[in-house]
Amino acid sequence: MRRVRYECGGGPDVLFLEEAPVPEPGPGELLVRVGAVGVTLPVVRKVREPRDPVALGGEVAGEVVALGEGVTGYAPGDRVTGLVFGHGYADYALLHTAMASPVPDGANPVDAVALVRSGLVAYGALEAARPAPGESALVTAAASGVGHLAVQLARLKGASRVVAAVSDPGKADFVRGLGADEVVTYDQEGWGDPVDYVLDAVGGDLLTPAVRALAPHGRLVAYSSGGGTVAAYDLLVGAKSVTGFQLGLIARERPELYEAWRRELWELHATGRLRVAVHGTFPLADATKAHAVIEERGNRGKVVLIP
Repeated sequence: MRRVRYECGGGPDVLFLEEAPVPEPGPGELLVRVGAVGVTLPVVRKVREPRDPVALGGEVAGEVVALGEGVTGYAPGDRVTGLVFGHGYADYALLHTAMASPVPDGANPVDAVALVRSGLVAYGALEAARPAPGESALVTAAASGVGHLAVQLARLKGASRVVAAVSDPGKADFVRGLGADEVVTYDQEGWGDPVDYVLDAVGGDLLTPAVRALAPHGRLVAYSSGGGTVAAYDLLVGAKSVTGFQLGLIARERPELYEAWRRELWELHATGRLRVAVHGTFPLADATKAHAVIEERGNRGKVVLIP
């Protein structure tokens, strides 16, 4: 089989395609013939880390072809999607059942990788913000794979006003088409009238203006891999709060909640209330091009690899 790997940290050009044996599923694992791979910012960032490289993980969707020891509830031929932590950019991948979920009949692999994992992050971050109907929201990285779903979900959950924060004013029409009322760019001096909650996917230096954008008693949910710090005084003066959200903990500790969110996402998608935007699909051999789109902040929606 083919897989994409890297041997030293750097930009997209360090990725290369190689031949490798098809892996054998271990206990609790599914061997999946991959139909689509979702490219995410955390994986793109990981490639740049100077420490020893790791296998590329990612969101995959495809067909189960073999089962590991002790697996129940799945059979060869089942269509699944989920997160793999190693060698996800490949023709075949190992997916642990704890991170797997079924794909409904009629849904294609591209929709599955664009909707499920990104949608679960967006849904979970929104739940962590404890939104009340009529409150206002701001979503950073609003044109991203997660962000474009978060904008729509905030509206579906009753937000009276949704502000989309983006890196490039050229993305304004895209996020307005998703339901954003206002669009701001990161370099603006201010981000408009205060909001009740912020869903932040960027982190780093943007945490400060994101906290500043909160109204008194406002909440910021951080789900970025970009790190960053918040000054305690900035929280104190407005009685604001910051909460971290990590989907992996929900999958491991609250599987029933994870499953309920997943079912609702598919229902919203099937009924046309939640639209998946795919920026583009790239052959597996063009993983460097897919990573470059993310690095350049050029995507409007999900970037997907097709093995």
